[in-house]
Amino acid sequence: MQIRISARHGTLSDATQSRIRAKVEKLPRLFDRLSSIEVTIDLERRDAPLVDLRVSAEHKHDFVATTRAEGLMAGLDIVLHKLEQQLRRYKERIQQRHRNPGNRRRDLFPEGGESGSA
Repeated sequence: MQIRISARHGTLSDATQSRIRAKVEKLPRLFDRLSSIEVTIDLERRDAPLVDLRVSAEHKHDFVATTRAEGLMAGLDIVLHKLEQQLRRYKERIQQRHRNPGNRRRDLFPEGGESGSA
């Protein structure tokens, strides 16, 4: 899994980058099919940096969370929480689909018929 940390309108210290990396490395514990994680910090407004977190997973579009917070680490915690919720919902939806494969067919044809012919 690749982890990319970048900053716009400024630079991040090595210590800050390592703290960010340590926090985002925990995401694969929730969903093991992650292929890449991108963290972008926009430091244009130093008092309220914009934190953007994008996670790519197998067979799925990117999961995205963005926030502007009072501090960099506070913003990172918020986007991590948002992304964890997205991953949990997606994982639960996949598990439900595999547990009950017949439900999808019943949802498409609720009255037991294959088509809507009369």
